[in-house]
Amino acid sequence: MRSLARNAILPLTLVIVGAAAVVGDAAKETHTAGTSWRSGFGKSGEPGRSPQDQDQALSATAPAEDGNAYTPRRTEENARIGAVFEKDDQGAHFCTASVVQSPGRNMLITAAHCAFDADSGQPVNDLVFAPGYRNGDEPTGLWKVSKVVVDDRWAKSQDEDLDVAFLVVDQKDGKDIQDVLGGNNLGMNRGFDNKVKITGYPTSRDTPISCQNRTTKFSDTQLRIQCTDLEDGTSGSPWLTDYAPKSHTGTVIGVLGGHEGGGDQDDVSYAAYFDNDIAKLYQRAQDED
Repeated sequence: MRSLARNAILPLTLVIVGAAAVVGDAAKETHTAGTSWRSGFGKSGEPGRSPQDQDQALSATAPAEDGNAYTPRRTEENARIGAVFEKDDQGAHFCTASVVQSPGRNMLITAAHCAFDADSGQPVNDLVFAPGYRNGDEPTGLWKVSKVVVDDRWAKSQDEDLDVAFLVVDQKDGKDIQDVLGGNNLGMNRGFDNKVKITGYPTSRDTPISCQNRTTKFSDTQLRIQCTDLEDGTSGSPWLTDYAPKSHTGTVIGVLGGHEGGGDQDDVSYAAYFDNDIAKLYQRAQDED
């Protein structure tokens, strides 16, 4: 894992590659990195590697004290968070994504470094999503990603402040994923002090882990949190706040990524702040759907 170096300002462009869309907004400061999602950048894992023995220390199913990871129960809230695989579920899952509400009812959110290959300069075109994945069980099966939407500045220079991607998934059995699982809201400009729950899929495990704590300000464009065991594979995990049991929805205010690809320590993680740039990217993703 390594930090991203600063580069020049880039212009606005919209690039569409095959079935994947790459989008951009107005220019801002950018950063460069010579690594890609395939090399396990940040807290993404490496596709194709088999999961190792699970950490038995995380066997609890009830929420632990703030900042400590635990194994979450199967709930409607957790069912819309899942593991990301390459091609199928035969290799290792290497990132995490979750369902967010959209007019097309077919959208996920994750980290850009999970869905865009910086080495080739292309979106990853063979991703599949397994919501609620546990020990090989896929309650609603695999959902194929048909389109990847990232900001053009991420595509060109891996701007850590734009480490967010929206994924469009195909229907399954004639239904959209939001019809099956529901979806969370996106929260823009929510400030830097929020109580959030993070749920993700470490590559070393075949069950998810969760952790809750308050976020802090790392910079004007980055959130920081202290949570144990958020290791490789948890990139893209949603930072969820204000979950309402009656409506079965929460609000995603970040995804694990951003600074250092999410962090170079398992117990400290980062997320790009959801500002107007991310709001524009979300709108572009809907427009391109």
